[in-house]
Amino acid sequence: MRGFKLLIVRCSFVIASSCAQQKKYISYTVKSGETMKSIANQLNMKTKDLLRLNPDVGRRPKPNTTIIIPNKKFKETESTTLTTEKSNETDEEKEVTTLETLMRDFVVHKVKKGDTFYSLTRFYNVTEDEIKELNPELSEGLQPEMLLKIKPVGHEDEILIYQDTIQQNTTLQLAMLLPFRAAAYDTIDGKDIFKKNILANITTDLYLGATVAVDSLRKQGLTVNMNLFDTGRKNTKIDSILSTTNFDDYDAIIGPLYSDEVPKVANRTSVPVVFPVFSRNQDKFTASRIIKTLPDKEIHQKALMEHILGTYSNENILIIGDSTSTSVSNSELIKNTLLQHDSIQEVKILHPNEGYIAKHFIINSLKAEVANWVILATDQRVIASDVVNSLISLPTEEPEEEDDDDSDNDPDAKDEEDDEPEMQILPEDTVIKIFAANKANKFDRIDNNKLAKLGFTYTSDILIDENSPAVQLFNKQYLRKNHTLPSYYATKGFDIIYDTAIRLASGRGLKSTFKQGISYRVESKFDYSRMLFDTSYNQGVFVIQYNPDLTLTRLK
Repeated sequence: MRGFKLLIVRCSFVIASSCAQQKKYISYTVKSGETMKSIANQLNMKTKDLLRLNPDVGRRPKPNTTIIIPNKKFKETESTTLTTEKSNETDEEKEVTTLETLMRDFVVHKVKKGDTFYSLTRFYNVTEDEIKELNPELSEGLQPEMLLKIKPVGHEDEILIYQDTIQQNTTLQLAMLLPFRAAAYDTIDGKDIFKKNILANITTDLYLGATVAVDSLRKQGLTVNMNLFDTGRKNTKIDSILSTTNFDDYDAIIGPLYSDEVPKVANRTSVPVVFPVFSRNQDKFTASRIIKTLPDKEIHQKALMEHILGTYSNENILIIGDSTSTSVSNSELIKNTLLQHDSIQEVKILHPNEGYIAKHFIINSLKAEVANWVILATDQRVIASDVVNSLISLPTEEPEEEDDDDSDNDPDAKDEEDDEPEMQILPEDTVIKIFAANKANKFDRIDNNKLAKLGFTYTSDILIDENSPAVQLFNKQYLRKNHTLPSYYATKGFDIIYDTAIRLASGRGLKSTFKQGISYRVESKFDYSRMLFDTSYNQGVFVIQYNPDLTLTRLK
């Protein structure tokens, strides 16, 4: 997948004096200092249209690059003339005509040997089903030289995919600042360290994943030197490391892991400081050198709201939160966001009473005649579990009445019956779907079969596909080197180091590469904000849905 490149679809057009018909497009050689925007301006056309004609060319092509441009001298002929000429077209000219027609409405890809549905979906940020829907001929599989319609023009058409490039003779110096606490653990058995200490596991796994990334980059001809610094316990060694090391000699710093140490490092160096984990305090970062690799909670919620608003079709929406002030305010924020949709007139919010939401409150908020969407606005595992259990077993028939002759004469029994909360009876085919921003660990103890039955849809900073070539290759490399399969943090270590290094290998500044597009690695998506003078943050989240057969579908 990583070597996968957008196939260059290039056609050469030559103007000759002997030609009876002028060509609609001609070749043009880029001059020094010219950009695609400046060339487009000269041609009185939009930059995106010129880029669409030259899908293999970036916005700043190198001098002497050959591109395709419209021929200003071209004059449309009468339809009869065109019909006659088309019959004499060569196969290459027919392909050009077909390509031009397709590119008016679709992003187009020409299949080459080695292409897979996985590589196409990762590269173009679409699903396999979307590709197959546009290309019915794919029922027989991918075939070399096929022209595929990937997605309609205008549907995420402005999204750029970062193209990996390595400048010749490039050497990178990377630093990793991680709290190994080697001195403190020197006398403790390794099994005891990793059995009880979560931070030790995170630190070690990040580093081991990073070493596999360095090995992979070196095999591609890139010289990478990575130095490790043990930062010890929080705020015990970082000042000493900063005072004795000139980090300006490095190309990037990965770490530290403690969020309050990150600004210290950023304020003492001029190179990028890459924060490789998530912290609830990362929204306080302000230094422009800091790069947050894991999306903020707000980005997860924004992605989920965009999906819900984009697919809404008269569903009954219910928001369930908890009693914390954060959840209460966030539930109102979600409600107000949804009500901005022209067709959404009502959104109901439920909060627990004494830490518990009674089942009848949830059931009586559902509607039988339309689909029900339940949004969980809580990080509390118990509430999430209670909601799922309440929704998985709906009251679908009236309870049988017990024949008890003494019940009419028992006042206590009568009182209990009157106090029993009433729940509406729902049809067995009542549609219910639950949503959550960032699956995290609050659903880890819930049976996946229950989540699948409820069509659980959530956001995540990773997309795991064990069948993908990239995942299989990484797992194989990691297993061979470390004799175990990679964890979440090991894969993150690989993705972050690889993405950072391969961007730096282009010869451009790391933050300037963020303007060159989104990148997909083994499990991660890196879609960084593009403001040079602000803290950079990753907006790369996936929207994923559980299917009834326990498989996962990527919706975004």
